Amino acid sequence: MDDLINGYRRFRSGTWRSERARFEELSRFGQRPRALVIACSDNRTDPQMVFNAVPGELFVIRNVANLAPPYGPDEQPHGVSSAIEFAVRALRVAEIVVMGHAMCGGIQALLNGAPAEVSDFVGQWVRVAGPVRQRALKAPPEQRQDICEHEAVRLSLGNLMTFPWIKAAVAAGALTLHGCFFDIRSGVLERLGGDGAFHPIAD
Repeated sequence: MDDLINGYRRFRSGTWRSERARFEELSRFGQRPRALVIACSDNRTDPQMVFNAVPGELFVIRNVANLAPPYGPDEQPHGVSSAIEFAVRALRVAEIVVMGHAMCGGIQALLNGAPAEVSDFVGQWVRVAGPVRQRALKAPPEQRQDICEHEAVRLSLGNLMTFPWIKAAVAAGALTLHGCFFDIRSGVLERLGGDGAFHPIAD
């Protein structure tokens, strides 16, 4: 905790001072993020850092394996779907970005089964991407992780389109969906193109 407190003090002496006017504006006018980013909880892949975003610019949802579930309202709690709904219907973001990443532990759990110590919730959650696993298992073993990581982004984009109000906003031109993939080994960000393939973004 001491390290976190020291980090807070650095925030107060540095970022807070340089961004104070922005925070004051955000407190007066509320949230107006330009994009919703669905990313992994992995602490090596911070969307704010990857996109060099300033406070208030992004509405970020982070979960194991950066998954968007399909639309399915019922009496059960749905944390990810509720955040998607708030971003799209209340904040009216103009863009949604699903950002996958290399060396994803959630995808590894999908491929090989969740370790016993995280079997209460992780295994059930990553089954959202079950169809991806079936496709990846047809590839050579050394390619399966990478294929599954990329395919999970495509699957989440497809799942987002099962939300009726996302589908309607996309059809109306008010919302655009994007897929990205961040390689933590190289720092390279790939973007899903219109041809269905991921392409590195030039520096």
